[in-house]
Formats: sequence, structure tokens, C-alpha cells
Amino acid sequence: METIKLKKLLVVGLVALVAVFVSGCTEEGDTLEPTKGEVSIGYVLWDGEIASTNVLKQVYERAGYEVEIMAVDAGPLYQGLANGEFDLTVSAWLPETQKNYWEIYKDEIDYVGSNLEGCRVGLVVPAYVTIDSIEELNGFRDEFGGEIVGIDPGAGIMQNTEDAIEMYDLDYVLEASSGAGMASALKRAIGDGDWIVVTLWSPHWAFNRWDLKYLADPMKAYGTGDNATTLARIGLEEEKPGVYAIAERFHWTQEDISSVMMNMENGMPEEEAASKWISDNPEKVEYWIEGEG
Repeated sequence: METIKLKKLLVVGLVALVAVFVSGCTEEGDTLEPTKGEVSIGYVLWDGEIASTNVLKQVYERAGYEVEIMAVDAGPLYQGLANGEFDLTVSAWLPETQKNYWEIYKDEIDYVGSNLEGCRVGLVVPAYVTIDSIEELNGFRDEFGGEIVGIDPGAGIMQNTEDAIEMYDLDYVLEASSGAGMASALKRAIGDGDWIVVTLWSPHWAFNRWDLKYLADPMKAYGTGDNATTLARIGLEEEKPGVYAIAERFHWTQEDISSVMMNMENGMPEEEAASKWISDNPEKVEYWIEGEG
């Protein structure tokens, strides 16, 4: 009886030793470094923000962090940061498109800095449409079916468009949809040669896919331009200085983000498109993680 107990103890001890060995080694025999901690990133479901957030997620993972990304609408994005529900976002469009949210929450959020310059929002039509300004829309209401195709209701560009309808006294209805729904409607219209006016922004893969143009906005309903901006919850810099430092250094170009978006649009999963860009840009990624030495 005691021999059986001894054998059981030996087996349990052997299993424990194996578990310790496996937990401390990779398949290649390399020691695993303990995680540096957790990072949570909020983002909105626009193609550019999906691209940037997935790239940043993998950057943090390379730096040794466990990362959770959370998709929310624009309003909850700001509210979530103010409430500390996640650590940061790179999805804010300021100073124009989301200025209404910024005015509400600016005292409760840490403004880190821009991560992409030269962003633009407005009303966009196919290049074959023969008007060039928002002021001309009422004269071609029938051609456009009396509607502007929008995206999700909480997006800042939707409020901009409501403002534009009032400022230009447009006899149009703004139809809420989603980023994907708007793009599908644009694709159908262009395929049929129909006139369509949509809410759109740059960078966006649609400008690489089709010949499009912004309608001039002399009253500046859509402002004069935006930057994609990194925001953080208050206290992140003190509590997680390594996380904050990477967020501060994260900055890329229109060409960078467009390459990720086009790969996604061509059918590549977002994680794979992000991974490809990271593999193709090791020096930029190293700088984001390590800084300038």
C-alpha cells in the first residue's frame, strides 16, 4: 500500500517539474520574459482606425505587453477614456471632426499628440459628377435622390453634415449607415454610373480604388483639416510610463496607413495586414518601442 502511495507521489512530483520546465521555456528552448503588464486600447470601426489600432496592438505585444482592443462609437470613446475604461486611443480626430466630444471631456482626458497629419473630412462624389461645390447640391437634388449617404450616427462627420445641411440650406436627408454600408453604396453607384454624395474622409482606401473628389466647402462646415490624435486616460503616464512612451512616439504617414487599409480592402485580415506592415517597417517599429536610445 505504501509502495503505491510512493509511486503516486513520484508521479505528481514529476508532473510538477515538467510543468515548471514548460512554463519557463518556449518550444525553441528560450526563456519567456514575464509580461510587462496590460494595455487596453479603444477605437472606432473606421478602416483607418482599425488599421492603426491593430498595428499599435502588435507593437505593444512585441514590447512585452498583453493587449486588449475595444471597438466603441465616437461618443463612448471619449467617455470611456474619461472614466478610465481603457488606457488610450489613437482614433480621435481633432481639432475639427470630434470637437464636440473634446469640448465635453477635455478636462478629463490626457491629450498625448497627433499620430497622423493631413486628415480631411467632407462630402465626396465620384469624379464624373459635374458639380464641384456643396453650394450646387440643391440644383441637382433629383440626380442624387435627395439624400446624403452617411456612416454611424455617433460619428463626428455626421454632426458636421447636419451642420452643412443647415448652413447651406440643403434640401437633403442625411441617411445614417456605417462605414461599410457607405462604401457599399458608393461602389454600387459607381458601378452603375449613378450620382451619389457620401460622407467620407482621408485617408481612406476608397480614394485608391475609385476616382473621387471632395465638394468645395466655402462655409467651412467641415473645418479646415484634422489630425488623427492619440489620447490617454489621466494617470496613464505615471502608472504605466512604458505604455505612455510608446503612445507618444507612435506616429506614421498617409502612405503607411494607406498600405495597411488597401491590404485589408483587398481581403487580407486586419491582423495580417498589420503584421505585414510591421515586418516591412522594422526601424520605425523599433523606434516606437525603444525610442532614440
